[in-house]
Amino acid sequence: MIPLIQSNNIKQNRLLNKKLKHIALLIIILIAINVISNSIYKRFDLTADKRYTLSKASANIIKDVDSPIIIDVFLSGDDFPSEFRKLQNETKQLLEEFSSKNDNILFQFINPIEDEAHRDQNIQQLSNRGLQPMRLSVQENGKSSEEVIFPWALASYNDTTVIIPLVKNKIGATQQELVTNSVQHLEYAFADGFSKLTKPKRKKIAILKGNNQLDDKYIFDFVKKLGEYYFIAPFTLDSVATNPQKTLKELNTFDLIISAKPTEIFTEEEKLVLDQFTMQGGKSLWLVDAVTMEKDSLYQTGKSLAFPRDLNLTDFFFKYGIRINPVITSSLYSAPITLAIGEGSESQFQHLQWPYSPLAPAAKQHPITNNMNLVKFDFSNQIDTLKNNIKKTILLESASLSNLEGVPKEISLDIVTKQPNPAFFNKGKQALAVLLEGNFTSVYNNKIKPFKLTEEINTSKLTEIVVIADGDIIKNDILRNTPQELGFDRWTGKTYGNKEFLLNTVNYLLDDDGLINIRTKEIAVAFLNQEKIASQKTTWQLVNILLPLALLTLLGYIFNYLRKKRYAG
Repeated sequence: MIPLIQSNNIKQNRLLNKKLKHIALLIIILIAINVISNSIYKRFDLTADKRYTLSKASANIIKDVDSPIIIDVFLSGDDFPSEFRKLQNETKQLLEEFSSKNDNILFQFINPIEDEAHRDQNIQQLSNRGLQPMRLSVQENGKSSEEVIFPWALASYNDTTVIIPLVKNKIGATQQELVTNSVQHLEYAFADGFSKLTKPKRKKIAILKGNNQLDDKYIFDFVKKLGEYYFIAPFTLDSVATNPQKTLKELNTFDLIISAKPTEIFTEEEKLVLDQFTMQGGKSLWLVDAVTMEKDSLYQTGKSLAFPRDLNLTDFFFKYGIRINPVITSSLYSAPITLAIGEGSESQFQHLQWPYSPLAPAAKQHPITNNMNLVKFDFSNQIDTLKNNIKKTILLESASLSNLEGVPKEISLDIVTKQPNPAFFNKGKQALAVLLEGNFTSVYNNKIKPFKLTEEINTSKLTEIVVIADGDIIKNDILRNTPQELGFDRWTGKTYGNKEFLLNTVNYLLDDDGLINIRTKEIAVAFLNQEKIASQKTTWQLVNILLPLALLTLLGYIFNYLRKKRYAG
C-alpha cells in the first residue's frame, strides 16, 4: 500500500505545484496589465455624435501649454433643474477631455451661492466682473420654483483671466433648447477662451475712414470685442488723392478691412487701392446701405423719405459677383419698434410691429451662422448673386413672408396703426448677407487705371469677402453718451445676434487655426419629459416597489415547489 500512497501524494503535489504556477502566472499577468494600464492611458468616446472627442483645432490650442490654466466653473449646485444638471455634467466631461490632452488644464467647480451668509456679497462681486446671474423657472414634481445659477467660467493663465460663457442664449428657446444649444457651443467656448489666453494677437484689422463711415462711438462695442483677438487701427483713404501707391502699400500691411456704413462716394483711385488689396489676398467686410433712411429722423418727425444712395460701388461689387439693389426689405417676421402712445403723462411705451426691422434666422451647417441667435436689420437692402467663378454663400436672409419696396418712398410711423396684409409680403426670402470666396478678377482688368500701379495684379490670391446690405447691423445704441452693447434692445430686454454674427464673420475670415469650424459640431441631447414624470410618478414608484417583491414571491414559490417535488417520498 505504501507505494500507492506515495504515488497519490506525488500526483497531488504535482497538481498543487501546477495550480500554484497558474496562480503565480495569473498574478504576474494582472500586475503587468496594471503597470501597462498606468503607463498607457486611453479614453474611448463611444457616443454617436463624438461629443467627447476634441476637434483638431482644440487639441492644437492646448498642445504646447506648458504652465497651468486654472479654470473656475461656477455652474455648480444641488438645486439645478435636470436640464442644467446635464449641462453641468457635459461641462465636467469636456474639461476632463481637455485635461487628458494636457495635464496643465486644471479645473474646479464652485458654488458661489452655497454660503448663505455671503450669498449677496458673492453675487455682487461676480456681477461686477460681468458674470451676471441667470434666473431659472424650475418645474419639477408638479411644483414651480425659481433658482439662481451662474453659467460662467473663469480661465486664468500667466496672470491673465478671461470669462467663458457656458449658456448660449437664443430668443424664444425653451430651457431644453437652451441647454442643447449650450452643450453644442461648449467646446468652442472653452477653445476660444484658451486661444485668447495662449495665442498672441497676430492679425491686423483696418477700420476704414474717409468716406463718412459710422463714428467710432457707434461701432465702439464691436471694435472693443474685436480687440480681444486682433490688432485694430483706423485707416483713412484720404491720402489716396495725393499718394495712392503709398496708401496701397500701407493698407497691405493689414489682413482685413472693415467699412462700416460709408455714406460718401468712393473715387476711382480709392476703389483701385481697395481692389488691389483684394488681389493681394486681403480680406474684406463691407456693411453697405444702398438706400438713405435713418430711424432717428423718423423718431423726430414721424416720417422720412427713403431714396437711393450712390456710393460708386456698383461696378466694384458687380465684378466680384453680387449686386446690392436700392430697395428696402420689409418682413412680417421682424423686431418691434417701441413708441410712446398717448398724451402727456398718460403716454405709455408700447412694442409695435415694424416691418422694416427684419429678423434673419441663422442658416445651419455654416461655421459663421450655426447655432446663432436672430440677427436684427434696419432698413436693409437686398442682394442678388451673379454668375461667375466665385463661390457664394448666403449667410443671412429674411423670412419667407417678405417684400421689396422701391424708392423713393415715404416711410411713416403711422404704419404701426394699420393691420399688415400677409398677401403684401409675397416676395419670399431675400439675401441680406453674402460670403464670397475664391480667386477674384480685378475690377480694373482690361480697363484704364486711374493711376499707375507699381505692380498690377488682375487675379487675386484665394481670399474672401463678406457683404452685408445694411450698415446699421454693426451700430450700437448710445445712452447718456455711453455706447451700449451691440444687439441689446433696452426696450424689450432682448439681445439679438448681431455682435455674435459679426464676430463669427471676422473670425472666419481671419481664422488660420480652423477654430471657428468647431461651431458646426452637432450634439443631440436627450431629456426626460418632466410632465410625464409628474403625472406618472406614483405609478412608477409602485411598480419599482411592488414588482421586485412580486418577483421574489414567485421565485420563492417556484423554489419551494421544486424542492418538495425533488425530495418528496
